[in-house]
Amino acid sequence: MEQIAFTMQIDPKFRDEYMKRHDAIWPELVERLRSAGLSDYSIFVDEATGRLFAVLRLTEDHGMDKLAEAKIVKKWWAHMADIMETNDDESPVVGSLERVFHMP
Repeated sequence: MEQIAFTMQIDPKFRDEYMKRHDAIWPELVERLRSAGLSDYSIFVDEATGRLFAVLRLTEDHGMDKLAEAKIVKKWWAHMADIMETNDDESPVVGSLERVFHMP
């Protein structure tokens, strides 16, 4: 399994709303993520800055690169766009992170 990590950004005043929306994540979105080969997906927040840190695992035959085309994913992006830093298509602005240490 491949593991990736990335950052996103919310306004710190929307931390509780961000958590509330994820507590009620749509089952059809979760199913779409799983069917694309994503698992063990966690998002952490730096309370002071609103910087989000996400880490997930991907199966070898994952389809993560096609998720941006899925209607349910676009619907989720639109649902989250008012509290997150987004691109013109409402996708979250994502910063790639490079692994610099791993302890198996």
